[in-house]
Amino acid sequence: MTRTQAIARLREAGCVFAEEEATVLSEAAAGNDETLAALVERRATGEPLEQVAGYADFCGVRVRLRPGVFVPRVRSELLVRVAAEEDRAKIVVDLCCGSGALGLALQRRRPQIALHSADLDPVAVAVARDNLTTPVYEGDLFAALPDALRGRIDVLIANVPYVATEHIPLLPAEARDHEPLIALDGGPDGLGIFRRITGEAPLWLAPGGVLLSEITDAQLRPATEAVHRAGLDADSIYDDDLEARVIRGRRTR
Repeated sequence: MTRTQAIARLREAGCVFAEEEATVLSEAAAGNDETLAALVERRATGEPLEQVAGYADFCGVRVRLRPGVFVPRVRSELLVRVAAEEDRAKIVVDLCCGSGALGLALQRRRPQIALHSADLDPVAVAVARDNLTTPVYEGDLFAALPDALRGRIDVLIANVPYVATEHIPLLPAEARDHEPLIALDGGPDGLGIFRRITGEAPLWLAPGGVLLSEITDAQLRPATEAVHRAGLDADSIYDDDLEARVIRGRRTR
């Protein structure tokens, strides 16, 4: 398959940015026409471009991906930026790390941090270990972490699944059909996993440490209430360009 044929097939499949996607897939095929044809067909049938190409460019880093792993979103760059602003942070934990994209991007900005990552999904853990040279643990939230981190975490990033269960069918087919439900479904109001993390966070955060999580505007009030119930100070940061909101809980005592 030639690049011109690839563009035509992608256009036929409804890909709005067919030319750009054909360039990405041509590079991934490394000059092999048969490989390109196979990649184009995968994309044309709805698989996310990043999973087909095997990587995503996110926040200044290239993140390796595999089929069935959550694709990092551009809006999550806000989480990286807010985390990087914690100048005194030494120990950073990325819970629900997926591919490890957030930690990898944060390391690029703050190479001196000691990063620990964890996820429940064994496929995501394998990909994160491909991307990171720092420890990646497999398990359910804090249960995956070594006890030595208790009370010592300066920045806890938790990009939890936060789509309400009833809204899952409304997601784009790329996400709904090709990303793990465990990375999307946050329960009845989308905050089920967030509340679990918030409830335990004070036991793991160092004095002055922060919990950072991505939420929707509609979730701001109940998420803030959950942070306050845990005894943490709460505020939020919004980025107009990214249309992203991060809630921040800080341990002050």
